[in-house]
Amino acid sequence: MIVEPFLIHVDEEVLIDLRRRIRATRWPPPAPGPAWGQGTDLEYLKSLLAAWSDGFDWRAEERRINDVHQFRASVDGVEVHFVHERAAEGSGIPLMLLHGWPSSFVELLPLVPLLTHPREHDIDGPAFDVVIPSLPGYGFSERPQRSNYRDIAGLMHALMRGLGYKQFGAGGGDFGAGIATVMALDHPSSTLGVHLSNLELDPHIDNGSRSLSDAEREYLTQRDLWDRDERGYSATQSTKPQTLAYALNDSPAGLAAWIVEKWRSWTDSDGDLDRHLPRELLLTMLTIYWATGTIATSMRDYYDNRWDGISIGPETFVTVPTGIANFARQFVFEGRPPREWAERLYTVRRWTEMPSGGHFAAAEEPRLLAADIAAFFADL
Repeated sequence: MIVEPFLIHVDEEVLIDLRRRIRATRWPPPAPGPAWGQGTDLEYLKSLLAAWSDGFDWRAEERRINDVHQFRASVDGVEVHFVHERAAEGSGIPLMLLHGWPSSFVELLPLVPLLTHPREHDIDGPAFDVVIPSLPGYGFSERPQRSNYRDIAGLMHALMRGLGYKQFGAGGGDFGAGIATVMALDHPSSTLGVHLSNLELDPHIDNGSRSLSDAEREYLTQRDLWDRDERGYSATQSTKPQTLAYALNDSPAGLAAWIVEKWRSWTDSDGDLDRHLPRELLLTMLTIYWATGTIATSMRDYYDNRWDGISIGPETFVTVPTGIANFARQFVFEGRPPREWAERLYTVRRWTEMPSGGHFAAAEEPRLLAADIAAFFADL
C-alpha cells in the first residue's frame, strides 16, 4: 500500500461560485406553525447562508485542518483519505475512529490532541496513534460502486494493516459504529476493542430470545415514535437517493437545509444549535461536501445498507471487548438504550451514562468522549 501526504486545497473558483449561488438563492415562503416544525427554519437558514457567503473564512479553516497529518492511500483500489497522528510519547495504542452521516472526519478532530497528548489535557489513560479516515464517498475519499458496512469494514481493516498495525482499536458513532462493529465481527483477532458513542446495529430478536425488559420496551417505543416523526430522510435516501442528490448537489441552500436540520435535531442543543456548536464547524463540513460534490455518494450508505446490507442473526455476537458511551440526547427524544439492549449483541466491558451530549459526541463533548475512550482501553 502506497501512502502519500495530502493537503486540502479548494480552488478559489469553487469558492467564488459557491458565494454566487448562495446570493442567488430563490427562497421559499416560510412554513406555517412553529419554527422548525416542518423542517429547517427559513430565518435561521438565511442567517447561516449569509455567514457562509460573507463571514466564513474557509482558508483559515483549511489551514487549521492541514495542521494535522493527512494522507491518501489506495486500499483495494479505492482512494482513501485519512488523518494519522501518532502518540506524543512512546508507542501509542493504534485506534481508528469513524464518523457517520451527515458528518465528516472534521467532527472527530477535537479528539486528536486529547488522545495523542493525554497528559497535557489531564486525560487519565494511555496515549494513542489516531487514524481518522473519511468514509468512502465522503469528502476526499472515493466510493466504490457498492459499499455497505461489511465492505467498508474490510477497507478499514486493510488500511490499518497497511499502516503496519497488526492489532488496533476501533470506534465511532452512527455508520462509524456499525463499521467498527463489523470489523470486530469479521476480524476479532485484529481488533483490540471497540468503543462506540451510539448504537447503530440492532441485535437479533425472535421468539427464542430472552424477554425484553421494561427499559428495553420503553426504549423501543420511544424509538418507534422517533421513526414515525423523523425518519423521512432515511426513507428517501434508502430508496431514491439520486433524485434528491440533483437538488442538494446544485443548491448550497438545499444542502445546508438538509444537513443542518439533522445536526440541530440529533444534538443536545435544546433547539439552539448556535449556542451548542460553533458555526465554523457546520460551515466547514458544508464546504467539504460542496467542494467535493460528495453529498450524493455519502447518501448511498443508506441505499447500500438497506438493499445489500449485512444480516444480524441469532448467532451474531461481538466477542471483542466493547465500551459504550451512552450519551444523553441521541436524537430529539430523551430515550437512550439500556445496557441490557447492547448486551444482546456486544461483550460490554464498559458502560458510561453520559450527563450531556448527543449523536455527534466527538464535536459536542470531546473531553467526555476522549476520557471514556482512554479509560476503556486502559482497562483492557
